[in-house]
Amino acid sequence: MFKSLVVQHFGGVVKTADALGIRHPAISRWGDVIPEKQAMRLERITKGVLRYDPSLYQNKHNQKS
Repeated sequence: MFKSLVVQHFGGVVKTADALGIRHPAISRWGDVIPEKQAMRLERITKGVLRYDPSLYQNKHNQKS
């Protein structure tokens, strides 16, 4: 899930942080692709409007092996 889409969906970094129950500096530290755990939470929170895409995280898992 891409940070730009998430922030656009919620209307800003602060509103995104509020939706996730985290502080906005955490979102500022995200890269272009948000952390996988947060992507899964956002799919649930938005009832599927924002979709978790496992393929965005596949290479990251393979590198850890």
